[in-house]
Amino acid sequence: MGDTAEHGDGELRWLDEQEKAAWTGLISLVLLLPGKLESPLRQENGLTLFEYLVLSHLSEAPQRKLRMGELAFLASGSLSRLSNVVKRCEQRGWVVRMPDPSDGRYTLAELTDDGFDIVEAAAPTHLRSVRAVVLDALSPTDQKALVRIAEKLRIVPDGLG
Repeated sequence: MGDTAEHGDGELRWLDEQEKAAWTGLISLVLLLPGKLESPLRQENGLTLFEYLVLSHLSEAPQRKLRMGELAFLASGSLSRLSNVVKRCEQRGWVVRMPDPSDGRYTLAELTDDGFDIVEAAAPTHLRSVRAVVLDALSPTDQKALVRIAEKLRIVPDGLG
């Protein structure tokens, strides 16, 4: 995966100008982008970005059902974070949990009709934000590069890898 932070002789390798620019650009995106995408969802639909991602992935799944572990991976969250969000969504009547009939060791999350209505209402808000904040600023070549970079840096959420 490349060199470590230290040379073989134990000397720390400081960032050069290009590395520093890449790192500060990435960390700015990591820290600021979620808030820019979440703010409109909160204001217009009363959802956090993570809640929207969970509901959205369920809405796209066959029969609107996914195993909790797969849902956590798709939404880029830990199982414990997902469990807390699904519990809140259950209380609102948007999601139900049940044992997986094909293997009772797993739990399925299923999107209800009310949950589908919520995600359907929030989708335009999210799409407008994604386009305005991310995609419209990137050329098709930039978008392909972003996909390639994201794949290289993909981190499996805690408890899933």
